[in-house]
Order: sequence, then structure tokens, then C-alpha cells
Amino acid sequence: MVEAERTRTREREPLEESPYELLYKNRQEFLERQEKGKIVIKQSDREWDVSRQGRLLWFLNPLKYKDTPLQDRCFFLHDIRTHSGKHVHQGGLVIFVVEGKGYSIIDGERVDWEEGDLILLPVKPGGVEHQHFNAQPGKPCKWLASIHLPIWDWVASELTQREVAPDFTG
Repeated sequence: MVEAERTRTREREPLEESPYELLYKNRQEFLERQEKGKIVIKQSDREWDVSRQGRLLWFLNPLKYKDTPLQDRCFFLHDIRTHSGKHVHQGGLVIFVVEGKGYSIIDGERVDWEEGDLILLPVKPGGVEHQHFNAQPGKPCKWLASIHLPIWDWVASELTQREVAPDFTG
């Protein structure tokens, strides 16, 4: 009698996309990003976006980029050529001026700033209305902004656009 070797393989049926399986998949993706996600985000790896608020380059944005470990915050560069759009939200934004000179109108009050300054938009009931201006149009004026998204969720932040930026054509 000849002995035969058999290999039996069975492919598992795909699991149903139940809420638990989606949560499980999300956690696996989270762990993989923590282990293998980009640690250095080069400006050249991102693209400029012209939005209602102005010309923005997103370094971190969990809705647009899923290639980094930190998915709980937004971090972006804002190129203010003349002025930004005007909007209202609950605040909690940290802005660092990297180039140029300008001012912001925050709840009707003018606040001047220049390269090296840090601007803090406070968290407050009813939100903070703000708009940003380049004090020297034609010269570069850029700042970096950061928002921790869980804070926005905790304070039930609402975003209302009051005016759009002049660069926006959408």
C-alpha cells in the first residue's frame, strides 16, 4: 500500500462587517500605524488645499491622511496672502507664526502678531469668531496651527463659516 500525503487548507469565510468587527479592524489599523506610521512628515509629501478658510497644507488630518501614528489631531500650515476666511468655533486652537506679520480679529478685537509669536484661541461658550490678515500683502505670511480633536469633541465644537477666503473658488 502506498502512503499518500494530503494537505488540507481551508480558507476562512470573510467576517461580517459588524460593529464589533469594524472596531476590531480599527484597533488593528491603529496599532499598525503606531508601529509603522510616518514619524517625519515632509512638506513635499503633502499638497496645498484651497478651502473656505484659505490656503492650507495639512501635515496631520485624520480625514485626509491615514499614514501617521497620531490620528487625534490636526496640524496645518496656513499661507495668508491677504486674509483668511472668517469662522466661529469653540476655540482650543494653538497657532505659531513662522513667517511674516499680521493681525487677527478675534471676537471683534484686533490682535497683532509677527514671526515667532504664539496665538491661543480660548475655549469658550458660544465659540470664538476669528479672521486672520497679512499686514504686508505681497510678502509671505504663514503660521502653523494645531487642534487636539478629542477636545473639540468634548466641548461639542461647532464650525460655522461666516466669510470665505478670497482664494477660494469652490
